[in-house]
Amino acid sequence: MGIEGKSEMSNPVRIDPDESPRARFAYELRTLRRAHGLTQRQFGERIGYSESTIGMIEQGKRAPTQHFADLVDEAFGLPGTFARHYLKTTWAGAPEHFRPWLLEEQEATALRGYEPTLIPGLFETEAYARAVLQSEPGITAQEVDERVAARMERKAIITRDKPPMIVSIIDEGALRRPVGGAEVMREQLQHLLELAGYPNVTLQVLPYSANVLCGLQGGFIIAERDGRPQAAYLEGQPRGRTVDDRDLIGQLVRRYDAIRAEAYPQSRSLKLIEELLDGA
Repeated sequence: MGIEGKSEMSNPVRIDPDESPRARFAYELRTLRRAHGLTQRQFGERIGYSESTIGMIEQGKRAPTQHFADLVDEAFGLPGTFARHYLKTTWAGAPEHFRPWLLEEQEATALRGYEPTLIPGLFETEAYARAVLQSEPGITAQEVDERVAARMERKAIITRDKPPMIVSIIDEGALRRPVGGAEVMREQLQHLLELAGYPNVTLQVLPYSANVLCGLQGGFIIAERDGRPQAAYLEGQPRGRTVDDRDLIGQLVRRYDAIRAEAYPQSRSLKLIEELLDGA
């Protein structure tokens, strides 16, 4: 059941929280604000947003951001509550099987992964992601647009407040595979160099010459919380899966360590990317 409401600057709008994740965010925000006896203006002043912005978000007419959700949690002393509501607003374009991983990724303090064939999703440019996704047999143009948007929203964890530490090992073959054509790859390689400049991002390349073949069986990401592995995402055909089995995660950690031991350090990895960019 929805609630009747209006911002101080609009006509009454009925919010049905079951309509969509964005509607749920709007509903919960409005309900909590009112429970604390705050007007939209007062609440906006508290978190540094205008009254009109609060009104638009509460009506579901404007999408919240990760930063906004974090400020709401801080203002009301609800660590992670609205951050999780926000995460679900980005799920509309994400495949159903991937959604459990999105929550694990959101709550992780560290992410460690290996990708043997493509650039990791968190590091993809919009053009690269579009080229990858539109190659899926039977996918519609609308589905491509939705999944690209979801993937771009997912990248927000890299620059959010208190971001996870991310260590990503990319096989040299993924850097050389001309996904989307030369211009798309130039932009993608440049983007990798920019991402490596963030203090929470470590990027390493596993060279062709590496004497480790276990990683060729498929990519994976391990999510850690406070130094302990909690979950992992395994790439697969036709779809990947999220796992929390301790024995399986332990095997992945050992495989990750073996792969990283053969990978170039970040300085050498970035030099290789620069060389590929110069030759692109």
